[in-house]
Amino acid sequence: MRKPVRAVRDGVEDTVFPHSDRVPKTPASMIGERLGEMARRTGHSFYLLAAFPRGDRAGFAVNCLATNWPQEITDFYEDADLFYCCKLVNRLKRSVMPVFCDKAPFESTAANQENPELVKLFRTHGLKNTFAFTLHDADLRQYIFAFSGDRAKASRDEAMAQVFLAMEFLEMFSQDYPVERPSESLSNREIECLRWSAAGKSSEEIAIILDLSSHTVVGYLKSAMRKLDSVNRMQAVARAFRYRLL
Repeated sequence: MRKPVRAVRDGVEDTVFPHSDRVPKTPASMIGERLGEMARRTGHSFYLLAAFPRGDRAGFAVNCLATNWPQEITDFYEDADLFYCCKLVNRLKRSVMPVFCDKAPFESTAANQENPELVKLFRTHGLKNTFAFTLHDADLRQYIFAFSGDRAKASRDEAMAQVFLAMEFLEMFSQDYPVERPSESLSNREIECLRWSAAGKSSEEIAIILDLSSHTVVGYLKSAMRKLDSVNRMQAVARAFRYRLL
């Protein structure tokens, strides 16, 4: 059974795990082993670690970081494009608590022709019940942990222990894929100008707010754009948010 571990990338503007030439401290095989052990501790056979789907990155393959799901399921699930709108993700969007699903958690919330086939496929392979929860790392990247199998709902103590194990795992995992940072630090003034630009203020308005000349404000913004490797203010603001500078 294949156990893929993917570094997720978005080819446009954002990354969950930015590309790095550094060799991760934790090999992919060890990641699979640790998640597999976490699944076995609670009597589950399958695990899924995924980035939480967003509007600009909604598909299954691009969000799946590690799983031991049968290949038949992963292929079907990606082709059906149901991950972002499945019942499990929908429930996790509305709660910070762990959830237990025993009724087709990975099928779409909307009725469609793929749902019956998908439910049959999951049950055939033994993914009948799923225990899942979300966690975010220190850089506010959000993840889904899902453990599936035949077992009934876990007790409160078992659920708490599993969440804590996932927190320990995520601490190790996220350190291998640190958030990308700008190569050059931005000054306080550059960040101030970007912050007001993000609020929709023009250079002239920012100049009045900060008691500077508009020429000076433009200079700060151009410097910030250069440091953030951006072609315009909008891109610079977006990257500043991604780097948690604003």
